[in-house]
Amino acid sequence: MERLSGLDSTFLYLETPTQLLHVCGLIVLDVSTIPGGYDFAALEAELSARVRGMPGFRRKLFDSKLNLDHPVWVDDSDFDIDRHLHRIAVPAPGGRKELAELCGHIASQRMDRTIPLWEMWVIEGLDDGSVAIMSKMHHANVDGVTGASMMAQLCSLTPDAPRPDPDPDQREVGRGNTLDLALGGLVGFATRPLKVAKILPSGVALLPKWIRRARRGEAMPAPFTAPRTSLNGAITGHRNIAYSQLDLEKVKVVKNAFDVKVNDVVLATVAGALRRYLADRDELPESSLVAMVPVSVHETSDRPGTNQISGMFTQLGTQIADPVERLMAANVHNTMVKSHNADLGASMLQDWSQFAAPTAFGGAMRLYSSLKLAERHPVVHNLVVSNVPGPPVRLYFLGAQIKAMYPLGPIFHGAGLNVTVMSLDGTLNVGLVSCRELAPELWDLADAFGPALDELVKAARAKTRKRTRAADPK
Repeated sequence: MERLSGLDSTFLYLETPTQLLHVCGLIVLDVSTIPGGYDFAALEAELSARVRGMPGFRRKLFDSKLNLDHPVWVDDSDFDIDRHLHRIAVPAPGGRKELAELCGHIASQRMDRTIPLWEMWVIEGLDDGSVAIMSKMHHANVDGVTGASMMAQLCSLTPDAPRPDPDPDQREVGRGNTLDLALGGLVGFATRPLKVAKILPSGVALLPKWIRRARRGEAMPAPFTAPRTSLNGAITGHRNIAYSQLDLEKVKVVKNAFDVKVNDVVLATVAGALRRYLADRDELPESSLVAMVPVSVHETSDRPGTNQISGMFTQLGTQIADPVERLMAANVHNTMVKSHNADLGASMLQDWSQFAAPTAFGGAMRLYSSLKLAERHPVVHNLVVSNVPGPPVRLYFLGAQIKAMYPLGPIFHGAGLNVTVMSLDGTLNVGLVSCRELAPELWDLADAFGPALDELVKAARAKTRKRTRAADPK
């Protein structure tokens, strides 16, 4: 048995009927590339054959009232693909809004914890003949990097690539045993005081270090300092989804012209879209929106568990009208925030989450949502913005060319918007998830991303022309 880390388990403990902590993905496929043509039965058979060689798709939760520690993963000996793969048709006329509405409904359903925590919905009936795949994976089982990696194992560089061999690094987790679970949990519980004592000094030193940085103007925004918008309140269980696909080459034009990073351009584009969206509703705050940005620590962390992430708060510069000034401010601020986050330590979130208690966390979340405290206290942060690097090449999902891949992350009480971006084959795919009651017109925000990037591109091309004329006056 493989015990979940504290951070993995926290995503279970914090889940309520309204705060659903699974991550989703919408993949749009050109099924004309499938050798022999598209057939649902054939796709189901191929998917079944592949996931049976991938233990990550077959592990499920195992727990007991006798267990004093976090749950464990065990192999599902009764694995049945029919409980995970579903077929459905989008309502007519089958456009983007009908597809997004259907996916929002799927994202609003809580996952069955008695089976492996993933689902795929094959969606037919799109107006252009495409087929879409809506995937769901619980955050306890994946983070951005591991989720993308699991999906990548179902992809190939050509439509007729042979089925890959099982990954030797993926091992079976075994079957559940209540006695072993209880004994292991007892040992883990008994050693907690020693673990707390080990990390307590670094935790105690955290606040003074943050204060010293803040006095020097080198600290990330503190929690509870974000301005309130209509996106910040208690969320319901209703999800709505929208998306936008941008030209990655445009992002690179801006990056090169102003000598900044791709992530700076992404965050400046997010800020521009949010500024337009909020200004159109006469609710643009005078101070900057604050985003929580997940940071992968897969390359530096030696802690156990699937979720290898930390998080940092960053100002988006939404109060800055000029797009170039906003971009350059993002570049300076992001550099400072990354330095502060590194100073806090990559493993801080993982270390302290080891002591998460299911009863306390779950009760606190239920109380929080029932009393709508999210609308009464200062805003922790306004939204989540995540940038997941994707492959720069064309990919095929079980033989079908991927036309778009939109990542869709979870939302939280008090921060009812998630913007996740993934690059793929020359495009930048932006997935938006919100609570329907907080952002009923989410497409207005999605449609603001194109103009937000274009205003940066216009400024970048003007600067390039000016630089060229200065270098060659003739």
